[in-house]
Amino acid sequence: MSKNVYQKYKQTSVQSASREKILLMLYEGAIKFTKLAIKATQEKKIADRGINIGRAFDIVMELNNTLDHKIGGEIASQLEQLYMFMMEQYTKANIHADEGPLQTNLKLLQTLYDGWVQAVEKLKKDSNDTEVKAG
Repeated sequence: MSKNVYQKYKQTSVQSASREKILLMLYEGAIKFTKLAIKATQEKKIADRGINIGRAFDIVMELNNTLDHKIGGEIASQLEQLYMFMMEQYTKANIHADEGPLQTNLKLLQTLYDGWVQAVEKLKKDSNDTEVKAG
């Protein structure tokens, strides 16, 4: 019973989350699954490696699919190239049981995540400043 309540809560929190929060959640998931894939690669757990690489790959593919090139312009194009590179790295890591491409992706994901966190905080601050001035 409590598991159902938790699932409903989790589903509601995702449905009501802002686009910025969802973006950060996607990055957090990709980072988590990439770390798990690295661990599985080190421990030679082939199935776990494949599952976690697949999950991280799917998240990066979703990030790529949701890019808005009309609004994002050059930044969206650069992110698309980066996401495509990362998907290639996941494929290489899985085929060759190599943690190197996973480490590369982990660094990229963490750098992007940190940048988005700063952007979201700035957006919130600017929004609050505007509300204070308008009020």
